[in-house]
Amino acid sequence: MTFAGKAPATEPVVSFGLANMWFYALKRTGLAVVIVAVAVLLLFSLLHMIPGDPISIALGPRATPEIIERYTEKMHLNDPIVVQFFIFLKNAATGDLGVDVFSERSVALILGEQLPYTLILAVVGLGWAVLLGIPLGCVSAIRPNSLLDRITGLLSVGTIAVPSFLVSIWALLIFAIHLKWLPVIGAGESGDIMDQIHHLILPAFAVGLGWVGYLARLVRASMLEVMGENYIRAARSFGLSQRTVIYRYALKVAILPTITLIGIGFGNLLAGAVYAEIIFARPGIGKLIYDMVMSRNFPVIQGAVLITTALYVVITLFADLMVAWMDPRVRESLL
Repeated sequence: MTFAGKAPATEPVVSFGLANMWFYALKRTGLAVVIVAVAVLLLFSLLHMIPGDPISIALGPRATPEIIERYTEKMHLNDPIVVQFFIFLKNAATGDLGVDVFSERSVALILGEQLPYTLILAVVGLGWAVLLGIPLGCVSAIRPNSLLDRITGLLSVGTIAVPSFLVSIWALLIFAIHLKWLPVIGAGESGDIMDQIHHLILPAFAVGLGWVGYLARLVRASMLEVMGENYIRAARSFGLSQRTVIYRYALKVAILPTITLIGIGFGNLLAGAVYAEIIFARPGIGKLIYDMVMSRNFPVIQGAVLITTALYVVITLFADLMVAWMDPRVRESLL
């Protein structure tokens, strides 16, 4: 009778918790929209602060007055920067990111061709880092201050300290030019999956190496903190094996901070892949932005920055929502 009387009382609490989760998600989504808008506004400001006449640099000295007038009208360069900003946001909301100045192609189409290369590079680069970094962190936490822990710590710090562009250059010189094990440049032949995989190995290794160290150190610190909790001692007192305690109880809690780091890492790789794309001559968003900055192709730059910023914000938002949903401590803070 007492149990039956208490059961309905939990429903408002659960409903209230779900309502707070939805409110938290809406609040973070609104913040994400503001961040994207501010990033685009800063981009507009920085582009117009670059010295020189953007029309002359973009079209060249031989451009006729008719071409200059048409370009100025198309880019709304006679309007104030705030007006240009809101025109771009209004068009972007409908999927119109503008037209390439030189090729007259849709910016959305150009980005759609380049974005998959960067996404694949980021997924593979961070994927192998996760598969290696998390086990290394677990092993280091299980045997703290051992020789294996010290070697792992030394390697982790070393991989974090070396910039990805240096790793790209060394990997290119050693494995592609000297040993000739892997292709030097390019993304492989279209339609040939094995050739594309061969061309992906070195860039993915270069962009993911540093994240192995980040993940290993974070997982180690989280595991050491969790292994000292009372519920871990209770699990051991029941005679559970070390493997069960670690992988079924400790790692499930220790992995939560890693989810946030993985989200941030994936977003950083979308922007940081530019070094690997330039060094290995791979197509991608980073190399596209670099080339467009050199030619002052404003529509493509604006569209590319908008897409990469939006992807970064969406990925970090998804990671935060996952942590809030999976971690009871975070859910309780929303009540």
